[in-house]
Parts: sequence; structure tokens; C-alpha cells
Amino acid sequence: MKNLGVKERIIKTSSELFYSQGYNHTGINQIIEEAKVAKASMYQYFRSKEDIAVAYLKGRHIMWMGNLQQYIADKKSSKEKILAAFDYLRDWLVEVNFRGCGFQNIICDLPEDHYKIKDQVQLHKNELREMVHGLLTEANKYSETQIAELGDEIIVLIEGAIILSQIQKKTWPISSGKSACKRILN
Repeated sequence: MKNLGVKERIIKTSSELFYSQGYNHTGINQIIEEAKVAKASMYQYFRSKEDIAVAYLKGRHIMWMGNLQQYIADKKSSKEKILAAFDYLRDWLVEVNFRGCGFQNIICDLPEDHYKIKDQVQLHKNELREMVHGLLTEANKYSETQIAELGDEIIVLIEGAIILSQIQKKTWPISSGKSACKRILN
């Protein structure tokens, strides 16, 4: 990590800490200490812990959406891509030992006045929603009303499967979500 610049070390360290122990349980002093940066250097790049969290969420969004897109890219049909998204969720959640969604985690752990963070969470969830709606549109099988309804139902299945898998520490919520998704797409 020494090869990284100050800003990159702060983002990398805070990303690991926010994801593993939560926003409220991560302090500025811990970030400074583990990133091996001076307090003045940190404030040169970030005015607050909230600003650091925004950088974390922006990076996490790019990484997560990129991984999802790459995972489903080889599927031929829109339906196969949507269903493969559940396979991605399963593999990802197992890999992170069911720690869950960094966006769901941080929003549940957030003081009321942290609007910049809330905006990043909404941006991520809205982009995922738009992706699902886009895949349904590509199928050329559904009306605009059906796309809106089915797309939102699929998003609820995805988000619910993620949080329930985190709670249960099992993959069955993902499998159940995928089965329900198959039924509503037929």
C-alpha cells in the first residue's frame, strides 16, 4: 500500500474499514493510522468522514456494477442476463462471507443528515434498477407498463435476497429470488 498516494491510501483503507466494520464504527483517527497518513494530509483531500465515505461508495459502485456487467456479459438473452445476476449475487456474497451490500449496510448505519452518502446509495440502486429495466426493454417482449412493474419486482427480489442472505449467512435467499424471478419472467 506504500506505493499508493495519500488520497488512494485513505480511500483504500476507509473502503475496507467501512465495509468490514461499518460507517459509525470507523473513526477518522483509525483511518489515518491504518492508512499511515498525517491528519493534515487527509484533510488536504477530504473535509470530513462523509466525504471519504462518498469516495468509498463511488469506487464501490464502479467496481460492483462492472463486476456484475462482466459476469452477465456472455449470456445471450435479456432473461438469461437477469437470471445470471442472481448467480453473481450468490458468488459475490459467498466470497465476502455474507457481509452483504456496502450500500445497504451504510444506509442502515447512517446519521440522518448525511445527504451526500444517501445520494450515492440512491445513485447506485437507481442504476441497478435502470439496468434491469433496460434488459427488459431489450427483450422486446414487454410493454412499458410491464417493464416498469416487472423491473421493480425484480429489484425487490434482488435487494431482498441480498439482505436476507446476509442475515441468514446462506445462499437459499438468492436461489429463492432467482426462482421467483423465473416465474415472473415467464
